[in-house]
Amino acid sequence: MIADILKDSKERMKGAVQALKEDLNAIRTGRASPSLIEKLMVEYYGQPTPLIQLASISVPEPRQLLVKPFDPGSIKDIERAISASDLGLTPNSDGKVVRLNLPQLTEDRRKDLVKVVHSRVEEAHVSVRNIRRDAIKDMRDFKDEKLIGEDDLKRGEEETQKVTDEIIKELDQLGANKEKEVMEV
Repeated sequence: MIADILKDSKERMKGAVQALKEDLNAIRTGRASPSLIEKLMVEYYGQPTPLIQLASISVPEPRQLLVKPFDPGSIKDIERAISASDLGLTPNSDGKVVRLNLPQLTEDRRKDLVKVVHSRVEEAHVSVRNIRRDAIKDMRDFKDEKLIGEDDLKRGEEETQKVTDEIIKELDQLGANKEKEVMEV
C-alpha cells in the first residue's frame, strides 16, 4: 500500500517538474525559441487552439521567429493573439508569414523576468508540498484503519520526504538555470 502511495506521489511530483519546465520555456530570454509562442492560444474559427497546431514556427535568425500558418486565412487570428499576449512582441506580416523580432532585453526587464521565474518555481514547490501532504495523510488514514503499522507509517513518511527533497532540489536547479539564462546578455 505504501509503495503504491509513494509511486503515485512520485509520478505526480514528476508532473510538477514537467509543468515547471514548460512554464520556464515560455519565459523569454535574449534568444528566439519556438517554445516561446507555440502554446499561445489563437482564436481559430471560434475555438482556442495552440499556435503549434496552426503553423510551423522556425528561427531564421537568433533574434527572430518565423510563423508560417498552414491555413493562410488564419494569419490575422495569429497576429491578434500575439499582439494580445503579454510577450511584448509586435507581429510583422506579409500576408503569407508572420515575423517576430525579439528586442534586446533591458536590465529592468531581465530582473522582472527573474522575479517571474522565482514565482513559478515557488508555485511548483507548493504543488510538490501539497502532493507530499496528501501522501502522508493517506498513509496516516491507513494507519488509523489499522491497515499498516506505526513502523510502516514512519518509513513511508521518511521515504516521502526523501522523494520530496529530491524533487525540490530538481526544481531549484531548473530555476537557477533559467535565471542564469535570463540574466545572460
